[in-house]
Amino acid sequence: MERYTEHIKNETFDVIIIGGGITGAAIAYEAASRGLSVVLFEKGDFSEATSAASSKLIHGGLRYLNNLEYRLVWESLRERRTMSNIAPNFVYPFPMLLPHYRSSLKSNKWLIRIGLIQYDFLAVGKTTTWDKSKSIPGHKAISAEEALRLQPVISKNGLTGASIFYDCISICPERLALAFMKTALHYGARAANHARVTAFLQKSHRVCGVRVCDLIEKREIEVLAPLTINCAGPWADSLLNQLLEGKKIAHLQRSEGIHIITRQVTKENSVVSAFTPGGRHCFLIPWRGHTLIGTTDKPYKGHPDNYRVTRKSILELLQTVNTSFEGLDITYDDILHTYGGLRPLLQSGKRETYRSSRKYEIHDNASEGIDGLLTVEGGKWTTSRGLAEKVVDRLKEKTGRAVGPSISDRQYLKGSRIHDLNDFLNCIQKENPDFSENTIDCLGRLYGQEYKRVLSLARNQRILARRLNRDGELLAQVVYGVRHEMARTLKDIVLRRTGIGTLGNPGEEILFQVARIMAQELNWNEKEILKEVESTSNFLRLP
Repeated sequence: MERYTEHIKNETFDVIIIGGGITGAAIAYEAASRGLSVVLFEKGDFSEATSAASSKLIHGGLRYLNNLEYRLVWESLRERRTMSNIAPNFVYPFPMLLPHYRSSLKSNKWLIRIGLIQYDFLAVGKTTTWDKSKSIPGHKAISAEEALRLQPVISKNGLTGASIFYDCISICPERLALAFMKTALHYGARAANHARVTAFLQKSHRVCGVRVCDLIEKREIEVLAPLTINCAGPWADSLLNQLLEGKKIAHLQRSEGIHIITRQVTKENSVVSAFTPGGRHCFLIPWRGHTLIGTTDKPYKGHPDNYRVTRKSILELLQTVNTSFEGLDITYDDILHTYGGLRPLLQSGKRETYRSSRKYEIHDNASEGIDGLLTVEGGKWTTSRGLAEKVVDRLKEKTGRAVGPSISDRQYLKGSRIHDLNDFLNCIQKENPDFSENTIDCLGRLYGQEYKRVLSLARNQRILARRLNRDGELLAQVVYGVRHEMARTLKDIVLRRTGIGTLGNPGEEILFQVARIMAQELNWNEKEILKEVESTSNFLRLP
């Protein structure tokens, strides 16, 4: 992966994409694989904001059936299967346990059963996955006694039983988004992270390019294309309002969602959900030997640049979870890590965002008198590939250009051509006995077929074989991230190329080890090393 701003050529593109979250990355892949020349700019790092602040689920959206959004659920379930097919090392079916209570209409076993029958019916092809181990079974009902054996944290008061159904877990959404980006570059797309779009270039009320500030190299460039796609997520409308000469454009509402990671407080056999006293839902997800707790869903009114997880939001989530489950008593001191982000939702007129639709919209800004610009609004992780396909179909209509057919649902992402994941992991364990089993398992899942390149670095330079956490991650991943995955800051490495910092601050010793290895690759001096460590430590500090 080369940063375009460091390897500029004199060229005009077919499409410029603003925003390097999962939506932008998927559109870049879709457009490039269908024959368009594409360049993408991301002001931070790829999958840094909303895409990284997910619940690590690729799901159909069972609760959307309450809003009768059958088409959205059908599309989400179809794309859930597609994600499992094209990224088998990242996406896994996982059981979800939903308890039923006598006192709650929302968790009534008969209503839930009706919903799950519909959910299974809409999940066409869930048993015909490319990797047969990824086949998803239908739901089943279990007794209250069996539910409590599986997850003792379920509240006993009024419990009448539970349902078990399946959705998918994404073990590392940040690297899954990166896999989309790598695949886009494989098809000829260009991209740069840490590259902020500062202005639209316009000619006769038509956007014909963008001005970009490279935040690493500290210089500005201008890039031309007849079409620009605004995929800035929660920043989409503020970007338009800022750059389109004061035109007031507002299509989005923003919803805050935070998550907490603690020591393991549930059994690893399932995700367990519960309806809160206020009628929403919360969940406990087994993740890397810990428990991931989520999530909030409340309106956010400020500018997205100013968003931070607050102590107040954390305490609200703790109170909700402790009330909804039994015997948890999780305190602030139990929190190892917390993260949050803003969901970009379509304006619905509803006062609370929890009931707002997760639909998306492809908006042509020609309706505001600015041609050559499309803005993508709303959406969710699971449907990002399908959304990208529709965006490129719209480009085809808008330009009249010959664009090839979509292939993104029929081929593996780069590095993920794995027909049987269990066989793949077993084989690489046997082939690499000089590394620990958990290191090989971790690298096989995070890098797929590219794991060999990481191990090669570790074998060639002994210090790079040093383990950094209980998952078995290595210093070699740091070098690989800088050389081949466009990592340019310490946070890029510890939060998005690896899992070193995603369970909380690993400590200054580890941060300095990683920073010094990066310094050798990026020519940082001691002052820059200290600055990177301080910035990362501050980011990982609980509010």
